[in-house]
Amino acid sequence: MTHSTLGPAPATGRRPAGQSALVIGGGLAGTAAALALADAGLRVTLVEGRPRLGGLAFSFHRSSPAGELTVDNGQHVHLRCCTAYQWFLDRVGAARLAPLQGRLDIPVLDVQGRSGRRLGRLRRTALPVPLHLSKSLATYPHLSLAERAQVGRAALALGRLDPQDPALDGVDFAGWLRRHGQSPRAVEALWDLVGVATLNATAPNASLGLAAMVFKTGLLSRPDAADIGWARAPLGELHHTHAHRALDAAGVTTELRTRVTAVARTPEGRWSVAMAGRPGHEPPTEVDVLVLAVPQREAHALLPDGALKDPGKLLRIGTAPILNLHVIYDRTVLRRPFFAAIGSPVQWVFDRTDASGLKNAPGAGGSQYLAVSQSAAYDDIDRPVAELRDRYLPELERLLPVARGAEVRDFFVTRERTATFAPVPGVGLLRPSAPTDAPGLYLAGAWTATGWPATMEGAVRSGLSAARAALGHLGRPHVNPLPAPGGESPKEAA
Repeated sequence: MTHSTLGPAPATGRRPAGQSALVIGGGLAGTAAALALADAGLRVTLVEGRPRLGGLAFSFHRSSPAGELTVDNGQHVHLRCCTAYQWFLDRVGAARLAPLQGRLDIPVLDVQGRSGRRLGRLRRTALPVPLHLSKSLATYPHLSLAERAQVGRAALALGRLDPQDPALDGVDFAGWLRRHGQSPRAVEALWDLVGVATLNATAPNASLGLAAMVFKTGLLSRPDAADIGWARAPLGELHHTHAHRALDAAGVTTELRTRVTAVARTPEGRWSVAMAGRPGHEPPTEVDVLVLAVPQREAHALLPDGALKDPGKLLRIGTAPILNLHVIYDRTVLRRPFFAAIGSPVQWVFDRTDASGLKNAPGAGGSQYLAVSQSAAYDDIDRPVAELRDRYLPELERLLPVARGAEVRDFFVTRERTATFAPVPGVGLLRPSAPTDAPGLYLAGAWTATGWPATMEGAVRSGLSAARAALGHLGRPHVNPLPAPGGESPKEAA
């Protein structure tokens, strides 16, 4: 992907004079907004309350019996159609650390093997849409012949929907699937297999509009759209180390461990921001543009009166949890980089041996580190570690027979209780756009009205949307770095 920006980046460490911006929040949305504003020539400050960038896609260090590890709090993937996240990776110089598959290939293990075959694959060919998936669907062993035919008809019907149609927002995906002949088995073995991982919700709890967006964009827009990418290095290296370096090079002042306590409009029409965590007792900062790139409840707490017609909508945007189980075996039990499971509470399993540093850790001795990613984990998110161990280790042994004779050297859990917004029917009416009713104040975050579910792609898109709106308000020329739907080159806007 070619690198394009919202204008010329200033020289390393040099802060341009002129109009200024403050971005509150150092997740992907805030970092993207800060880079875009700086690239367009603004003097930008980014503040983050945590000691790191990356938001909820981060890494930490753990001393394990198997060695010193760098652990991602959760397993994150992206698709080839995620052009905003790929722009972000290019912009921070980390694209090589999160490569994409050459072609979509998802191994799917059925723990019960009802067809007599435990392993199926969802793969694409080089044929045009929708033929690119026809061979895979025709031979998918986890569905009957009749179910495969019904899936094909439903996919064609889904492709005819307009995800932007407001009427779809209030419809639940499960009801639509039932009306289009999808059996419970088809929902489990295909629709939820993909949908839970991308939407963080099962079909009954997902808006048809968001589901249509995911499947139409990912599977029915172009043959290679759903090719999967994931970080081969710790997320912190991408979203903190590389991002921080890119911010510095763009002239952005980044202040970590700094919390914004209040924002207010000045009589001159600028924004005054009070912060905690700065050394000494500095007066409030004044800027021309303010971007709130924080979760919806934090944004609600900071919004001044009149910024949104109904700010209470932000509090009605629910959240959904994601649970990750981290298991280190004393030997190799999985020879694929990842797989998805059906017929089991296990959802997706990834090999993190290399990325965590375990492979080269002293004393690792051939150990393997698996990350089990559990989306929409309402039933498990608060279970004690001992209960989760008793629940999931036998399931992994059922899926991976080699694990039955392996020793578990470490087992630990990471929990994100508010990992994403809940994509329930009707949520589209609650998600605000980037501009507010207060001139110069903008919102960013995957929970805003990006048209996408709560993904890394949605987060970056929201940051770019906030920056684009801010630059338009200031009358500054800017370039949208994302390719247009038809593949045209980015265009400059006044």
